[in-house]
Amino acid sequence: MSGWKLTLKSQPALRVDLRSLSPAAFADSSAAAVGKHVVHHGNEAVALGDLFTIAPHTDGELRLEGDLSRFDRIGWQLAGGTIRIEGTTGDYLGAGMSAGEVHATGNAGMLAACEMSGGRLEIGGDAGDCAASGLPGSMDGMRGGTLLVRGSAGQRFGDRMRRGTALVFGDAGDFCASRMVAGTIAVGGRLGAHPGYGMRRGTLLALGPAPTVPPTFAATNVNIGVFWQLLARDLARHGGVFATLGPRCAWRHVGDLAAGGKGELLILSP
Repeated sequence: MSGWKLTLKSQPALRVDLRSLSPAAFADSSAAAVGKHVVHHGNEAVALGDLFTIAPHTDGELRLEGDLSRFDRIGWQLAGGTIRIEGTTGDYLGAGMSAGEVHATGNAGMLAACEMSGGRLEIGGDAGDCAASGLPGSMDGMRGGTLLVRGSAGQRFGDRMRRGTALVFGDAGDFCASRMVAGTIAVGGRLGAHPGYGMRRGTLLALGPAPTVPPTFAATNVNIGVFWQLLARDLARHGGVFATLGPRCAWRHVGDLAAGGKGELLILSP
């Protein structure tokens, strides 16, 4: 299967919807066919070749290069293959993806990994608000797969998350893990205000400075040593601040008691 490298020519005036781009869509296409592929620039249809310089390569991946902060829905509902982005991206990065991989070296806009159900999404920089959450008007957030944010994340990270693993190597904004149903969220840096607001189940792990524990969470004296070693071993494979969790101890708080109290906030000792 052939791959393609798309290099941005110049910044577009309006936002561009790239939901139709995937490795599979261009696998058997010629350079001319890829260049004629139509995407939407604002309310207008434009050819991909008007926006990008197109060149083939042999590894089967779809690669995009440039400042893509005005390009939305890259990796939308991706079901296989690999997309690599050298630069920043717009909103909805990897939203709805069920398999495959998306790797971005720069920052991502809002709503990255929304309703993701499988695969791997890695953001080399920061993620905007509402990453790993639900699409506007939806009741379900991230439902599976792995999300890695090497930088920091905005507000409402993991809102309504139902399954999967979402890691933030830096800080996370206010209302992290709000209304969380299940899954695992781990934050290497500082947590914003109101972590776990409305949390029903799931795990929120805080590695950085101890956050203010919400009044609707209660400390427990349950021995979680076995569980903690299994969780620490699973997170260690992602490296960075998660590589050496095993020797440290975690203090467990259950909550949100106002929403059933079956979730947990784990705070690491210094």
